Amino acid sequence: MIQALHYVAVAVRDFAPAVEGYRALLGCAPVLEPRDGADRAWFHLANMALEIVAPSGEGYAGERTRARLDAAGEGMWIVGLQAGDVAAAARLLARRSLETEPAGPVTRVTVAGLDFVLSPGRGDAALSQSDDGQPPIVSGLDHFVIQTANPERAVANLAGRMGLDLRLDRDNPRFGVRQLWFRCGDAVAEVASRLDAPPTDAPDRFGGLAWRVDDPHAAHERLAAAGFDLSDVRPGRKPGTHVFTVRKAPTGATLAGVPTLMLQPSPALESA
Repeated sequence: MIQALHYVAVAVRDFAPAVEGYRALLGCAPVLEPRDGADRAWFHLANMALEIVAPSGEGYAGERTRARLDAAGEGMWIVGLQAGDVAAAARLLARRSLETEPAGPVTRVTVAGLDFVLSPGRGDAALSQSDDGQPPIVSGLDHFVIQTANPERAVANLAGRMGLDLRLDRDNPRFGVRQLWFRCGDAVAEVASRLDAPPTDAPDRFGGLAWRVDDPHAAHERLAAAGFDLSDVRPGRKPGTHVFTVRKAPTGATLAGVPTLMLQPSPALESA
């Protein structure tokens, strides 16, 4: 039913600083797409696209983005999922008690308070290229994070209703969380819930984004030179891998409050 991650949308109030922040972070130039009362910038990577969207005038998209910003502020807003047959997938999800809303060639799906979109996929979009002669810093998205107060509900929704493949379910006492990993094409949806809190019916929330970098030390050097505030490079969860946290964008730029991690590509989940 769901074949892959298509895109992640980040809602922002100030378009230019956010576009500059992600252009510098990813190391590639976006395609700009203003329409229907909203400004959009698309960064097309190997396994997904990142959309930065801000209201800019009158129109349905602008009104919808303003409503999102008024309700929840800046940050991750929508996760787009590729489906081979959007209409058939939407009918099945509706039969499985998820809230669906057709919108032209796509269908919006609400899952425990989160906004998803079923879409036909990326089409023939060309990969975004560097605008400074250097290779892009990021090769793709490793995973996006969902924070939940009810992990069993998340399993029922993501695996049972949406059909994502649950590959890992473990407690991580070091960080005080239970972690669940769901395969989503060439990326992962990581669900995290606190170990010290009882389950509740509170809505889920999107957390952060973890980007793949082939050489974390080189990426760290380039981002530090661009003015990002970074943690030190540290060993990753997988042997031989390294990660670092992006704490703040350069002056005049923003990542719209999205927690950001850079890491070497993970081995196949079968070996996790």
